[in-house]
Formats: sequence, C-alpha cells, structure tokens
Amino acid sequence: MELDTGNTAWILASAALVLLMTPGLAFFYGGMTRSKSVLNMMMMSFGAMGVVGIIYVLWGYSMSFGPDAFGEGKAGLFGNPFHYWALHGLMPDDDAANGFANSLLGANGVPSLVAVGFQLTFAIITVALISGAIADRVKFSTWLVFTGVWVTLAYFPLAHMVWGGGFLSGNPGGLAAKLFGLNDDGTTAVAPIDFAGGTVVHINAGVAGLVLAIIIGKRKGFGKEPMKPHNLTLVMLGAALLWFGWFGFNAGSAGAANGAAGLAWVNTTVATCGAMVGWLIIEKLRDGHATTLGAASGVVAGLVAITPAAGNLTPVGSIILGVVAGGVCAMAVSLKYKLGYDDSLDVVGVHLVGGLIGTIGIGFLATGTGLFYGGGIKQLIVQIVIALAAVVISGVVTTVIGLVLKSTMGWRIATEDEVEGIDVVVHGEQAYDFETSGSGHGVLSASLSKSTAPSEVNA
Repeated sequence: MELDTGNTAWILASAALVLLMTPGLAFFYGGMTRSKSVLNMMMMSFGAMGVVGIIYVLWGYSMSFGPDAFGEGKAGLFGNPFHYWALHGLMPDDDAANGFANSLLGANGVPSLVAVGFQLTFAIITVALISGAIADRVKFSTWLVFTGVWVTLAYFPLAHMVWGGGFLSGNPGGLAAKLFGLNDDGTTAVAPIDFAGGTVVHINAGVAGLVLAIIIGKRKGFGKEPMKPHNLTLVMLGAALLWFGWFGFNAGSAGAANGAAGLAWVNTTVATCGAMVGWLIIEKLRDGHATTLGAASGVVAGLVAITPAAGNLTPVGSIILGVVAGGVCAMAVSLKYKLGYDDSLDVVGVHLVGGLIGTIGIGFLATGTGLFYGGGIKQLIVQIVIALAAVVISGVVTTVIGLVLKSTMGWRIATEDEVEGIDVVVHGEQAYDFETSGSGHGVLSASLSKSTAPSEVNA
C-alpha cells in the first residue's frame, strides 16, 4: 500500500476541525444557559472529550469498525471490542508500509491511525450534543459515568451497524438487503445512505436527549419563569466554530481530498445558508423578529440536516433540504412546551428533527436513487426504516442506562443547589465574578484594580 500524502493531510486536518467542534459546542451551549450554569454546561462538553477519548482508543474503535462480534462478515450489532483493543494491529510498526494494516481508509492511501483519529472526534461530539437537553440540573459525576456507558452501548454499536458493515449498512446480510434483495453481483440492491452521521450522530444523540429529559425531569421553574440565554455573543461564536468545524465533519467523510469532498463542502455551505434563512422567515412570521439566536440555531439545523446527505445531493437539492430543515426545526423547538418535556437547549428540536429530515430527505433528493430524481420509492423506504431503527435502538439503550443511573447514582442535584447555581455548588467557580461596591452597583472584580477609587467604580 502506498501512502497518499494529500489524502492523509486532508483527513488529519478534518479530524482537527471536528475536534474543534466540541469546544465550539461548549460556547454555543454555554451561551444559551443562564449565567449561573455556563461553566457546568461547558464542562459537560469537555468532560465528554476526556472520557470518550480514552475509551475510544481502548475499545471504541474496535467495537465500531472491528470484525463483527458474531463472526467475520456478519451484519451484526457491534464489532469485537478486543480485536483492535488499545489499537493493537493498527500501529505504524504493525505494517511495513506506514501502518496500513487494517486501515479503514487504506484504499485511499490513509494510514490506520489517521482514520482512528478522525472517527474518535465523531464519537466525542455525539455524546457532547446530548448534554444540552439536560442543562442546569444534573450531577457532573453521573454525567461522566453516563458518557462512558452510553458511548459504549449506544454509539459504538450504531456506528458499527451503519458504517462498520453491520445490520443497518449495505451489507448483503443487513436490513436493507432483507427489504429489497441483492443485485446479480451479490451487492445490496438499495443501500442505506448516511454520508457523515444523520443516524449515528444526530438521531442517536437527539433521541438520547429526549429520553434523559423525560427521565430526569424539568428544571425548577420551567415554563413559569424566563430561562433566556445569558450571552448571545457566545452563542454566535459557538455557531461559527461549529460551522467551521463541520467542513471536516462532512467534507472529511469523503475519505479523500477529491471531488466528492468538494461536493460535500459546497452542499454543507448552501444547506446551512438555506436553513438559516428558513428559520429566520419562520421567526419573523411567528414572532415579529428575526433574532441572533434564531440565526445561530438555523445554522446548526442546516448543518445537522445536510450531514447524512452531503455526498448524495446536488447543491440545489441541498438548498431545498436546508430551507425545509430550518423552517421545520424552528417550529419543532416549541414542542417541549406543548408536550411538557424540558429539553433545555433544544437538542430534540434541532438534532433529532434535523437528523430525521436529513436522513429521510435523501429518499426524495438523492441524485439517481431519490424519488424526485426518478429513482422510485425504494430509497425513501430504506431511509425511513433505517431512521426508525436508529430511533428505537437509541431510545431503548438510553432508557435502560438512564433508569439504572437514576436508581443508583441519582441524576438530580438538590433543588436548593439548582436555585443557587450549579457552577458554584458543583465546580466551586463562577463564570462572572462580580463584587458589590458600597453603593450597591455590581462591578466585574477581575477587571478592576483594588486601588480603584469608589468614584471611578460608581461612574
């Protein structure tokens, strides 16, 4: 196997871009919370990075992309966790040709460890996404335990099923082949499409967020007192970093620096633009204002929707998908008030709904196989079935984990601690350290010298 330096450089850069998305998410979510919870919200993202990064190297990659646990070539539910344990068999010394032994992207000239690093970043941000649904009210220790258990029992298996040749992939023994059979050459007649993570990342995380929000319960005062974002500047910064990093997410999923990556890049851009416009139109018509929070949320909704479809739509089809996703997600975020679940930062309305729109939208808009392109209804049926399967798998696994942790460690912090602020109680810190002068005016202590005269402070 010959090293392709261009492809390798692109996947390394893409991995770095995707890793940046999790700190970007911390800004996005942190700005959306109340000021007394911003540090805890950001710590949930950083905590996910710490836990998942370690686990992925030990058994996560093996469970996702190792040989099926039920036998070589089987279309099963997860990979053998011990086959590549601690990346055994994937190190540069394991193959004379720059570590290409067992490389997931070996056909593109990309070494094994580069592919591992790229996939590791997907696992991290998927878990971090869930945290937005349960902001302000959960024990940090329980969250860290949930992170390790959930990524092992929900993310790794679904990644294997969709991307690793398992039950929801185009494997001849998979679900799609059972629906519409095989071609004469033995390949699946209508293979599922999930280019970069509509099912594995967004539906998976969105369902988990919904389940946990129901199990854990509402924040104190939810629906009775305002819980507005405390810092929209952070929200906009986070959305910008997410958009920037998402090019690694989608264009990097082409696996090479080629035309497919270029198509994914363009589709990602225009779908996101369309979704932002779609969200703002709904806001303006419904509320009379087009807001910065709406623009940032529309950006994320578009990024979510195009993720599974980035390599299979035209740019015009991507614009259509984006506009639809932005408008529908803008309406979906209000469901929590009608149905009574407290999804703090709209994980359900953006990631679950956006992921469903993108995954199912492929059945209409995919070039060649989509309904609108003369491909018939089969691709649409496969996409619906795959999306529903992801909903069920994530829902069942998360329910079991969530209830076990509720009965053992417990999820909720004390009510009085929630009122005081989770940052101070759990982390012993405050994002904004204010002192009060003699006249009662709040001042930012970190910005003022001890020698500042009272007249200067109060001015």
